[in-house]
Amino acid sequence: MKAMLTLLLLVGFVGQVAAQDTTKAAAPAPAPAPAPAAAAAAPAANVSVEAVLARSVVDRVPQDTGTAFPDSVGTVVLWMRVSGASGQTVSAVWFHGGDEVGTVPLAIGGSPWRTWSRKTVPADAKGAWHVEIRDAAGNVLKRVDFTVGQ
Repeated sequence: MKAMLTLLLLVGFVGQVAAQDTTKAAAPAPAPAPAPAAAAAAPAANVSVEAVLARSVVDRVPQDTGTAFPDSVGTVVLWMRVSGASGQTVSAVWFHGGDEVGTVPLAIGGSPWRTWSRKTVPADAKGAWHVEIRDAAGNVLKRVDFTVGQ
């Protein structure tokens, strides 16, 4: 039995050596991959974002979409479908006028991936609002403007 095992191992090794192509010159070493910081500096060209604002989401579908909401709206939902960013995190960054009023990180689990962020809007927070969808490096992938109470 021991001799049989030795013979099989020897035949397997010789078969692999005989199958190697030694006629080709050695291939040049591949170029080193760019540093992660350099790759993250620019927004990924293959990431696309569709986004709408709504009053709610039902069964992963935005309801009552729009860009102008009454001051009694209470909550605004940013619904988005992200493609090409599987395994990454994007952030919904909310602004009232020029002031940042909230940041919500959202994990993207596949491609395409639907997700959303809710923002409570006080009745006295009238005026211009916008929300930016940013990648992990802070690059703006999409901006959606809206108004409250006007």
